[in-house]
Amino acid sequence: MVIATGAIAIDFAFRSLLVDQAKLQLTQTAEQIEGVALEAASFGFAGDAPVTIRLSDRATLDRWASANEYVQIDNLDGQILGKSSNLGGVSFPPVEVRGPAAHFLTVHIGGTRPGTMLVLIRVLTDAENRPLAVAYVAQRLDIVDDLVARARTILMGVTIAAMIAIGAASYFIAGSAIDPIERLTAAVAEMGSERLGRRLRWKRRDEVGRLAGAFDAMLDRLQSAFARERQFISDASHELRTPLTVINSNAQMLQRWGDRDPEVLRASLEAIADESGRLAGMVSGMLTLAKAESGDAIPKEPLIVEQIVDDVVLHARERAHAKGLRLSAHHPLEARSVVVGDAGLLRQMVTNLVDNAVKFTEAGQVDVEVRLQDGRAIVEVRDTGPGIEDDSADRLFDRFFRGDPSHGRVVEGTGLGLAIVRSIARVHGGTVTAHTRPEGGSAFSVTLPAEPESFTPDS
Repeated sequence: MVIATGAIAIDFAFRSLLVDQAKLQLTQTAEQIEGVALEAASFGFAGDAPVTIRLSDRATLDRWASANEYVQIDNLDGQILGKSSNLGGVSFPPVEVRGPAAHFLTVHIGGTRPGTMLVLIRVLTDAENRPLAVAYVAQRLDIVDDLVARARTILMGVTIAAMIAIGAASYFIAGSAIDPIERLTAAVAEMGSERLGRRLRWKRRDEVGRLAGAFDAMLDRLQSAFARERQFISDASHELRTPLTVINSNAQMLQRWGDRDPEVLRASLEAIADESGRLAGMVSGMLTLAKAESGDAIPKEPLIVEQIVDDVVLHARERAHAKGLRLSAHHPLEARSVVVGDAGLLRQMVTNLVDNAVKFTEAGQVDVEVRLQDGRAIVEVRDTGPGIEDDSADRLFDRFFRGDPSHGRVVEGTGLGLAIVRSIARVHGGTVTAHTRPEGGSAFSVTLPAEPESFTPDS
């Protein structure tokens, strides 16, 4: 549509240009004729005889005529004084003289060569602006129309060729743009949870290539998430099987001998109570882990890390003293670290670290230190226990993982404590690390984004 409109505009502009060129040529010829008339009128003879004699001469008129230009001179009464030879038997119809001003007319001429002419009608005057004669200077518009028609044919051909070229280019461009998207859509439609290992691996450097790369990265994250969920289900099934088996076997013993043997009754009830408590703790840990991994769903508020640590240490001190351990918190009094987060989750995180240290430390002490460093709060829990085995350091924060199998038999726990710590640290924008201390024991450090709060006695 735009190309067609442009072609019509070009056609109209080209014809207007040719007509304007013709008008300019006719005006120049009329000015030459007017100059000759002024020269003849200046001889001083009576009336317009010199003008009539000079402008009625066909040889003079033929000097201004050409193959496409015609001249005719009329007197003021509309009688023909002379005309150029190329007019033949054709003449221009007389017009009423309205003044010296020139004007153009489009006149249809019959005869052996009928057609349309552009005629300039000009009243010739003397030096005193008195009319002497009327000059008709004309050009055939047929030639203009022929030139415009040929130009229109060429322009139409070029326009059609351009439209075909643009259409082909548009089809190719659209195809090259849509085809990768269709292939990407088909590849996405073929993928499911059972085919997450498939990747596009496109090497394109355009937007579609970046989209395919982002899709592959998303599949990497999904595959990792699905793998973690499958591992979690497998580990949970394995961990839940033992307490459920104990509860089931003791329930069967109660059914058979509970009413006859008081010792069986007591032992079975204790076992059921212990294992059901373990199950409750495991379910509670799973719920806490799910909450910690929910991200933006948890409410957050400004919290003072030192207060949370002091509260956790205060409640765990009795349990540590029962094992003969010293449990203490260390942090400077002049400043406090403010972390934006969930109070319950952060308290659970510190509690899990302290409980883990107390659980695996048989003698010595457990120290909890809080310090502010480079805009981050660091909570470090150090113990004097057996330390961390080198081959288990990488999996220490996995769900249901226990480093030393012997600890799994003698130390109570769900195997979710450190996994919960890592998830809570992540959801608060932090990290957790663990290492064996050179002097013995282990150290767990949680780093969280924080800012200092000035300490005042009233705060």
